[in-house]
Amino acid sequence: MRENVSMSTPARSTSLTDLLLLGQGRDLASERGVSCTGELPEASDPDLISRARAARAALGDRALVLGHHYQRDEVIEFADVTGDSFKLAQAAAAQSSAEYIIFCGVHFMAESADILTSNKQKVILPDLAAGCSMADMATANQVTQCWKDLEEVGVADTTIPVTYMNSSAAIKSFTGEHGGTICTSSNAKKSMEWALSKGEKILFLPDQHLGRNTALDDCVLWNPWKPMGGLTAEEIRGAKVILWRGHCSVHGRFTLESVNEVRKQVPGMKVLVHPECQHEVVAAADVVGSTEMIIKTVEQSPAGSAWAIGTELNLVSRLAKAHPDKKIVFLDKTVCYCSTMNRIDLPHLVWAMESLVDGHVVNQISVAPEVAKFSKLALEQMLAL
Repeated sequence: MRENVSMSTPARSTSLTDLLLLGQGRDLASERGVSCTGELPEASDPDLISRARAARAALGDRALVLGHHYQRDEVIEFADVTGDSFKLAQAAAAQSSAEYIIFCGVHFMAESADILTSNKQKVILPDLAAGCSMADMATANQVTQCWKDLEEVGVADTTIPVTYMNSSAAIKSFTGEHGGTICTSSNAKKSMEWALSKGEKILFLPDQHLGRNTALDDCVLWNPWKPMGGLTAEEIRGAKVILWRGHCSVHGRFTLESVNEVRKQVPGMKVLVHPECQHEVVAAADVVGSTEMIIKTVEQSPAGSAWAIGTELNLVSRLAKAHPDKKIVFLDKTVCYCSTMNRIDLPHLVWAMESLVDGHVVNQISVAPEVAKFSKLALEQMLAL
């Protein structure tokens, strides 16, 4: 069952300081909860680790533990499958025998797993506070109002919604109800191509940067806090892609200044970033790709190569430990973890597993049937692309 990538193997010790080529600074203007003062706490005490192993063994094949790449190491150790949101969605959909799907990720991922699994299976999120700021940037009421405005302009009938995986079940349901698809960073281009084969325009939700980096041109930005998205009817009619004004609080932090600085300090340093980064960062990078592609790029690169990586710091740290023959640094001077992803820690995971062993189902994620119906259509369309 276990499908952890090679990063899970023991490797050299890498400190946070080793990754911070640009030095360690603080950004007082950063979004709350994005930056932190330094190292994450050490792995939990040995008793807790042994309890986790005992509970996992007791659950056996009754449970499947899914771990997102941005989780801390002590959680990843107990994951049966590690991956990005797309890979984990595939794993959840393919697993029909496990009674419990324990999702070590964030809320929208657990919702998707509940939608894609059978009614006999239960999806567990170890900490219900593990949300996603990007997903919260597009509410059902805001998206409904946007669609009404597009109807008034006369373009709704030819507009196909393409919604990033980082969205609530309600937004996924809207997407499925209006003939659209869900996408991830690994299939966003294919999703857009599919949508334009079905209609004339795309409403891309909720990450403006992934949308712009994929579409590149003929884009306008919809601000949900302004009437008609802050756009004129002519601007809407003239656009091919309508981008929602949302972003990732982690990936949005990387700057062109940092790209230039790492290249100045280390000649030959290659810059590898996630497409949720700002367009100027993506345009300046050597390689751009999904979380899975970032991992593969580093794994397949030759010994002695140097990489400045613009993605979540837990993953960058794990890559550095797994590849001591390569120079790997973080593309920012502000310590930048995904704060909500890090709410899933070993104490919460142990509590969830031990509760299941004792016959108590905790923190079950259950999507309402009417929402799940159309969400599943959009998710299945994504998996079919």
